[in-house]
Amino acid sequence: MSTLVVVASIGLFADGRELMQASVWAKPLKFGVSFVIYGATLAWLLPKLHRARRTMWTLGTAFAVTGPIDVGFIAVQAARGTYSHFNVNTDAFNQIGQVVFSSGVVGLFGASLLIAVMLLFQRVGDTALTWALRAGIGLSVIGMALASFIRGWAATGPRPAEDAYGNPVTLLGQHGVGAPDGDGMPITNWSTAGGDLRVPHFIGLHSIQVFVLAVLLLTALAARIGWLRSERVRAQLTGVVILGYTALFAITTWQAMRGQSLVHPDAATWIALAVTVVATALPAALVISSARRGEVARWVAAGA
Repeated sequence: MSTLVVVASIGLFADGRELMQASVWAKPLKFGVSFVIYGATLAWLLPKLHRARRTMWTLGTAFAVTGPIDVGFIAVQAARGTYSHFNVNTDAFNQIGQVVFSSGVVGLFGASLLIAVMLLFQRVGDTALTWALRAGIGLSVIGMALASFIRGWAATGPRPAEDAYGNPVTLLGQHGVGAPDGDGMPITNWSTAGGDLRVPHFIGLHSIQVFVLAVLLLTALAARIGWLRSERVRAQLTGVVILGYTALFAITTWQAMRGQSLVHPDAATWIALAVTVVATALPAALVISSARRGEVARWVAAGA
């Protein structure tokens, strides 16, 4: 995947071919970066699990093998100047490739789902890290499941398109809801004209990195802030982060399904975001206030 990131980055600037106003190498680059991050997380996580080591090794290997096969098809289609997703052209290469592509998605989802289930029965590090990993891998699996939901929800029927050479391509399904694919944001290519289920897919998929980073930050701050040295306090604050991020995932999913672009939220979306901010800020403030009072009480008791 790291090699793909390098190749796709070069292609982004050296290859002028485009699909729907975006470089043919934009999609392989995004998938490569995403898999580097997610794969590195699994490589760090799996050795820390002490139960069913052989099973975990097998699941990690399945993910490591299936990922390049799945994303490899995306890269090959980019090199051919055509679509990987939703492409129902009847040429033999595309038909065989689509079967391999679909099988890879099932393999990636299945391996991640089993890891998530097995995490429920294991403790990794302190309470904050354990819950961050459980919630993170769980929400990542939901984000993956949402990707398979995209075709069914957003599909409109076969529609014509052109590949990078102007040749006809038939597409069945799309990422957008309420607007055809295209008119995307820079880099992400998420729709600016309608809903886009890739937004919550991305947010869910990388939740585990957000939660682990939150734990690492709280642990680092605990070296200087006395009331953060309590494992319980760090676990409670991690729970607040999980709550707020999960709400963000739910809001962006709801927003996309209503055919609304991420960058054009309506009043209902703003209200949901405001409620989320209050619902996370209030418990965070209560946890911090209680922890600081406890720290002061300990100082007083120590002085007495």
